[in-house]
Amino acid sequence: MKPNFVSLHPYFKAHPGKLDAVKASFPRFIEKTGSEKENLFYGFSINGDEIFCREGYENAGGVLAHLDNVGALLAEILKMADLTRVEVHGPAEELDKLRNLSRI
Repeated sequence: MKPNFVSLHPYFKAHPGKLDAVKASFPRFIEKTGSEKENLFYGFSINGDEIFCREGYENAGGVLAHLDNVGALLAEILKMADLTRVEVHGPAEELDKLRNLSRI
């Protein structure tokens, strides 16, 4: 892993009856993210009606590029699920670049 590696961990809670629709959107997220040159890993897991996304990027710029790339898809999923928590992990100098992040 790169020393400036940043991971992003959004947590969602599917609206009642919407879990299958949320899951159906995963391949589109994965396909779009697959084209991002700074992406290190990306995937989803589910526990009941909670959805977790684990993603890693070479640096803060990769996180910002990803959010721009999947913004429209994220807007769609937020009609079917609530964003309940977001964690961002990485070195302080990279996290400082994300402090005022309002794209999520």
